[in-house]
Amino acid sequence: MPIKLKNMTKIKFGTDGWRAIIAKDFTVDNVARVTIASAVWVKKNFDKPSVVVGHDCRFAGELFAETTAKVFANAGIKVYLAKDFVSTPMISLGAKTLGTSLGVIITASHNPPSYNGYKLKGGFGGPLLPDDIQKIEDIIPDTNSIDVENLSIADFVKAGLIEYVDLETMYVNHVEKNFDMEAIRNTKMNFAYDAMYGAGQNVMRRLLPDITFLHCDYNPGFEGQAPEPIHKNLIPFSTLITESGDIDCGLATDGDADRIGLYNGKGEFVDSHHIILLLINYLVTQKKMTGKVVNAFSVTPRVKKMCEHYGLEYQVTQIGFKYIAGIMVSEDVLLGGEESGGIAIKGHIPERDGIWMGLTIWEYMVKSGKTLDQLIEEIYKIVGAFKFERSDMHLKEEVKVGIVENCKNNTYTSFGPYKVERIETVDGWKYFFANDEWMMIRASGTEPVLRNYAESATTEKAFAILKAVEKTLLG
Repeated sequence: MPIKLKNMTKIKFGTDGWRAIIAKDFTVDNVARVTIASAVWVKKNFDKPSVVVGHDCRFAGELFAETTAKVFANAGIKVYLAKDFVSTPMISLGAKTLGTSLGVIITASHNPPSYNGYKLKGGFGGPLLPDDIQKIEDIIPDTNSIDVENLSIADFVKAGLIEYVDLETMYVNHVEKNFDMEAIRNTKMNFAYDAMYGAGQNVMRRLLPDITFLHCDYNPGFEGQAPEPIHKNLIPFSTLITESGDIDCGLATDGDADRIGLYNGKGEFVDSHHIILLLINYLVTQKKMTGKVVNAFSVTPRVKKMCEHYGLEYQVTQIGFKYIAGIMVSEDVLLGGEESGGIAIKGHIPERDGIWMGLTIWEYMVKSGKTLDQLIEEIYKIVGAFKFERSDMHLKEEVKVGIVENCKNNTYTSFGPYKVERIETVDGWKYFFANDEWMMIRASGTEPVLRNYAESATTEKAFAILKAVEKTLLG
C-alpha cells in the first residue's frame, strides 16, 4: 500500500544540498520524496541512467543511503552503492569514473550532529549545477508514494540494479597516481591529521599510516561538536601540535572531508585565503600550471593581486561551490575556492576536497624543504601580509532580517571609526575601508545566523573591525 502522509514539509536545497534535523524533517519518507524527484529528472535527461550513492559517518547514514538506492532501483535506474562510509569527493570521483548520470551523498557536511543531508553531484564529478538542482526541487512530491520498507536491497542486487562499489580504493589509487606519495611518506617532516570524526579517517590511515592522528574513530555524535574545520572547533588539535613540538603541519577536514582546516608547526590556524594563495603559488611556480582562478565573493581580494602578478584571469562568483563548479566544467580553471575551506584544483575533479588540498600543501612543503611559515612569507612578498577573522552572530530571525534590510538600503556608511569607501554586493555586502581593510556581512542560508568577515594587517585589527561592526549592527 502506498504511504499517504499529511502536512509533509517543503524540501528546499540551500547553498549546498538539502539539510534537516534527523527524525524531525530528515526522515526515510522525506529522503524517498527527494529521490523520487531525482529519479524522474535522471530518467528524463539520460537514456541509460545510473547513479552512485553513498553516505558519510553521520547517524543512520546507511539507512538513508539504502533508502535512496532502493527508490532509484525501484524506478529501474542502475545504482552503484558505496561500501561503508565515504567522503563527498569520493562520490564525485565515483560519478566521473563510473560515468554515472548523478551522484548522491547522504551528508550534512559541517553541520551539527543532529543534522543529516542530501547532496546531488553531476556526472562530471562536482556539485550538480544550480539549474538542474532547481528542476529537481520543483518536482519533489508532497508525499512519499513508495513503500520503501518492503523493497529489498538483496533483490535489487540479484536483478543487477544495485551493485556495491569500493569508492575508497578508487580514491586511494587516484591519489597514488597524482602525488609523489613516496616523498611525503619518507620526508623527515612530521604531519598530523584531525578527521573531526568525519569521513576522511579511513582513507588517510591507508595513505599515510605513520602520521599523527586525532578524532579518527567512528563517532556519529562528533562529541557534540559540529565537524566544521575552523579554529574554535579544533582547539584540541592545535594543542596537540603545540605540545608535540615536532609536528610541521596539521591538516583537518570536515564531516564529509570536502573542506580543509590547516595548522602551522606552532599550532596556529592558517585560513583558506592563505591556503588558496599557497596553492596558486605552488601550481604556477613549481607545477608550471596555468588557468583561470575562480573564487567565491567572501575570499580575500589579495587573490586578485596574485593573479595579476602571474597574469592569470580572475573571476568572482556567488557563494556556493556549485557556482564555481559550473565554470570549472566549461572553462580552463586552475583553482576554484571559497572562504569556508572548500577548494578545488586543476588535475582532479571540479569538487572541493580537503584531503587533496592538504596533500598538495604537504607535497609543496616536502618538495621545497620549507616550512609552512616560510612558504607564507613568499606569498606575502607578492600580496602583502594580512589576517582574516570571522564571527557568527546568532540572532533572532527578526533582528537578522532587520540588519539585512539596512544593508539593502545602504544604511551603513561607517562602523565606528571605519568609514566605508565602497561597497560590493555580489552575494552579501562587502564594505571596503582605507588601508586594504574590509569586512563583509552575509546571512546564512540554512541557519538563524549572520556571518561577519573582516581582514586587516593583524589579527587584533581584524577583531577590532568585527567588534565595531557588531556594535553598529546591534545599535
